[in-house]
Amino acid sequence: MGRIDPADRTAPPPEPSLYASRQKVYPRAVQGRVRRAKWAILAFCLALYYLVPWLRWERGPGMPDQAVLADIANARLFLFWIEIWPQEIYFLTGLLVLGAIGLFAATSLFGRVWCGFTCPQTVWTDLFMWVERKIEGDRNARMKLDAAPWSRAKLARKAAKHAAWLAIAAATGGAWIMYFQDAPTVTREILTGGASLETYFFFGLFTATTYVLAGWAREQVCTYMCPWPRFQAAMLDENSLVVSYRAWRGEPRGKAKAEGIGDCVDCRACVHVCPTGIDIRDGQQLECIGCGLCIDACDDVMRKLGRPAGLVAFETLANLAASEAATTGLAPGPVRQVCGMKARQPVRFSRPRTWMYAGVLGAVALVMLGAFLLRDTATLTVLRDRAPLYVRLSDGALRNAYTLKLANRRRGEAALALALDAPQGFRLVVQDSETDAAGRPLLALRPDGVTQWRALVTAPAGLRLAESTPVRFRLLDAEGRTVLSERSVFLGPK
Repeated sequence: MGRIDPADRTAPPPEPSLYASRQKVYPRAVQGRVRRAKWAILAFCLALYYLVPWLRWERGPGMPDQAVLADIANARLFLFWIEIWPQEIYFLTGLLVLGAIGLFAATSLFGRVWCGFTCPQTVWTDLFMWVERKIEGDRNARMKLDAAPWSRAKLARKAAKHAAWLAIAAATGGAWIMYFQDAPTVTREILTGGASLETYFFFGLFTATTYVLAGWAREQVCTYMCPWPRFQAAMLDENSLVVSYRAWRGEPRGKAKAEGIGDCVDCRACVHVCPTGIDIRDGQQLECIGCGLCIDACDDVMRKLGRPAGLVAFETLANLAASEAATTGLAPGPVRQVCGMKARQPVRFSRPRTWMYAGVLGAVALVMLGAFLLRDTATLTVLRDRAPLYVRLSDGALRNAYTLKLANRRRGEAALALALDAPQGFRLVVQDSETDAAGRPLLALRPDGVTQWRALVTAPAGLRLAESTPVRFRLLDAEGRTVLSERSVFLGPK
C-alpha cells in the first residue's frame, strides 16, 4: 500500500453554524377587514388592562375599594363581589384550566387566533409598531432611515421613537403594579418617590420587559421563545380555519398580463405586511401567528387587478385539498376558479374534537361553579403538634396538643361552641377561651379574618388506647347544630 501524499488529502468540511443573524423585519401598514378587527381587539385589550385597576367596588369599612386587586399583604384576591382566600387557591387553578381548554378549543376551530389577535406580545408589538410608523414612516421610509448614516434628523427620530416606547412600557409596568396595590395610592407614591424598593424594582422589571420584548425582540419571541407554536399543531386538523394560500388558484405565478398564469402576480405584498416576515405561499409554518394581515394585502392587490378576493384567506386544509383536486389539469382562469370554489365545503365546526373540548370545558366549568356556590363562609383547620407526639402527665394521663385555625369570611363576628367526639373520658380544654352554659369552650371568630386557638385533649390514666385514636372536632351554633367539623387523631405509645 503506497503512502498518501499530504497534498492529496481533502480538508474536512467546516461544521455548519447553529447561529443565524437576525434579519430585521419591516412590516408595511395595511388596511382591510382583518386590520380593522385587530385594531378593535387591540383597543379593547389595552383599555381592559390599563383601566381595570381604577374601577372601584364598595366592600365596607376597612376593606379595599378596588374592584380587582391581588392584596398580597392581607392574603386576599378581590374580583368585584368575589373574595378568594389563600385556602381557595384551587379556584385560580380551575380558571387556568378553563383558560387552557378554551384556548385548545379555539385553536382547533380557528387556528392560532390567540397568537394573531389577543396574545399580549402581539397586542403590544402592534402598538409599538404603530408608534414606529408614526415617527419613522412606513416600511420603505424605515428601511431608508436605517440604511442612512447618522445625522441630527435620524438621531431625533430614533430618540423620539424610543422615548415613546419607554413611556408606553412604563405605563404598562405601572399598570401591572396596580393589580397588587391600590391604583391611586401606588401611582402617587411612584411619582413622588414614596414607593417601596420592591415596588420600584418590579415597576422597572415590567417596564424593561415590555420595552425589550415589544420594541426589540418582536417576532423572535413568537419564533424562538414562545412554546405554543411547537405543540399547537397537535390541536389542528384538516377542518381548522387557518390563514392559507389557495395555490390551486394562484399558481403558476407570473406578470398580471401574461398568458396561462394564475392570479398570483408575485408582488410579495403578503410578505411585506407580515409581522414575522414569512411567505404564506410556502404553506403552514411555525412562524405564522395567524394574524391575517396578508389577507388584507392580497385582497387589495386583487381588487386593483379586477380579480376576485380570497387568494389568501382563512381556509381549511380539507377545502384546499378538495379545490386543488377539482382543478387539476385545468388551465388557469375563470373556469379553474369556479371549479375550485364548487369543491369548497362548509366549515365543519361540529366534529369529535370540538365536542370533546366543549364537553371537558363544560364539565370543568360546572365543577368550578358548584364549588363556588357551595363553598363555606367559615372553615376549620386542625393541626396536631408533631413534637412531642404526646405528653404523659404526672398522674399517668396522656395529652395531645392541637392548633385550631378558624377562617371567617363573613364581615360580622360570630361565636361557636367547640365539641369533641372521642372515647369516653377524654377531656377538651381550649386555652384563653370562655365556656358556654354546657361547659363547652366558646370560640370567637374574627370578622373577615383568621383566628387561632390552642386546644389540649387529655386521655385519662389507665384507659387502653390504640397507638392512633380517631377524634373529631365540631363547631356548634347557638342551637347546637354542627356548623363545621374536622377529623384528626390522638396519638399514644405503642
